[in-house]
Parts: sequence; C-alpha cells; structure tokens
Amino acid sequence: MSVSVEVDLASGVPPYEQIRLQVLAHVAAGRLRTGDRMPTIRDLATDLGVAPGTVQRAYRELEQAGVVTTRRRTGTVVTDGPVPAPDREVRDSAVRFVATARAAGLSDAAVLDLVRGALLGPTAQSATPTSTGSGSSSTPNASRTPSRT
Repeated sequence: MSVSVEVDLASGVPPYEQIRLQVLAHVAAGRLRTGDRMPTIRDLATDLGVAPGTVQRAYRELEQAGVVTTRRRTGTVVTDGPVPAPDREVRDSAVRFVATARAAGLSDAAVLDLVRGALLGPTAQSATPTSTGSGSSSTPNASRTPSRT
C-alpha cells in the first residue's frame, strides 16, 4: 500500500473506524486501486501503534462492505467493490476547499473539524433542547457525539 494511514489515539473516533474511513477515502479518490495489496494486519498494527485486533476489525468491516477481500496466499487486496467514485465536481470542490483552508493557515485537523461540523450541522440544529452546556465541540469533553446508526 503506497498511501498513508494515520491513527489519532486522542480522537473520539475509534482507531478501527479511523483506519476504515481512511482506506475508503483512498479507494474513492483512486489512490488505492483494484488489486492493490494492503499491509498485513500485524505490519499495519505495528506501524500505527495499535493492537492487531483493531486493524483486523477495520479489515473485516471493509471486507463486509466489499471494498477488500482477504485470501490465504494473496493477503488483503482492494476489490472493485461498491465504493462509488465521487462526482468530479464534488471532488474538485473538495480539493479547492482544502487548498483554500491551507492557504488560510488552517491545519489538516482544523479542516477536518470544519468538515465534521458541516456534516453534523443539520443534526445539531434539529437536536432536542435537552442537552446542557455551551454546545461547543472544540472542548475535549464535548457532550455531543455523532450517532452511528
């Protein structure tokens, strides 16, 4: 695998989910193509500083989604599974957004926070008024977390 996968252990997103999402993003962006071999579970776990079971869970979920397949002799490889290629206009908009944000001096983490906030926007606005606190998601102990249903 010639692309980078990183895990932020301080993130509220479980490490297996971070791995899964990054692999999906690389496949959707065309950086990982059909037939590309993924690192072994043990190698990736060592590189990321996580338990092998964490990588195994990410690979298992990717396999269930049809993104990768695992075989005894060939290891885990990217399939031509159901990862829809993003619309060219949407991809171009994302590239422009990242370029603009970086030109403004934002870190990649800040850019991701903005995107996550935008994705959570409609959900946050329709939330019931039973939550307490300021609603700021920039604090480490923020009370709002996205649901995964």
